Amino acid sequence: MSNPTAAMLVIGDEILSGRTRDTNTNHLAQALTARGIRLMEARVVADDQPAIIAAVNALRGAWDHVFTSGGIGPTHDDITADAIAAAFGVAITHRADAMALLQAHYDRAGLPFNAARQRMARIPDGATLIDNPVSTAPGFTLGNVHVMAGVPRIFEAMVAGVLPALTGGDPLLSQSLRVNRGEGEIAGPFGALAADFPDLSMGSYPFTLNGAHGTHLVIRGTDATRLNSAMARLQDLFG
Repeated sequence: MSNPTAAMLVIGDEILSGRTRDTNTNHLAQALTARGIRLMEARVVADDQPAIIAAVNALRGAWDHVFTSGGIGPTHDDITADAIAAAFGVAITHRADAMALLQAHYDRAGLPFNAARQRMARIPDGATLIDNPVSTAPGFTLGNVHVMAGVPRIFEAMVAGVLPALTGGDPLLSQSLRVNRGEGEIAGPFGALAADFPDLSMGSYPFTLNGAHGTHLVIRGTDATRLNSAMARLQDLFG
């Protein structure tokens, strides 16, 4: 069985402006790898509804799962939920179950459940809520799109809640070898090795340390026996 695939869509002007550093993609990549789901693509788009709609529709048609982060808060520029509803062609309303969760949360905190906070209970028709154990305001899943908060701690909690319900594949394994040679020196034999193991993914990642150039050679795959065979060949070449 081939491994399921996924894409990440990061939403927010603050990411594109450089004001906020995206760490959610890295976290998702590691979590998906452990689950046996291949992260195949990542995009970043502005807080612009047509851009979000176009990206969501492209990604959900190309990959098994799409994870989004950002834009589901209480302010006017939190437009992700509306964009997802438009992408699927469904209505969006204040959901009774989401409203009840948030009402109880703000009652406990002694804070008013005002119109801005109620925005976080607007959920597209047909969606399933994603639990938020950190701050209560839910994410949601519609079709193969999982819509999550942008705050890293909340995003990570939502990912932890969603992944167990998704069908994974064989664990994605990796091994690496550090060689004190530049890519130009190792490219030929490394490429030949990759051609001998088309079922594995091989990548080279150059580095400079104390003025010396080197390369990290990484081999990834789901078959441990094949991975070990390729690594033995790699060690013979450059070890």
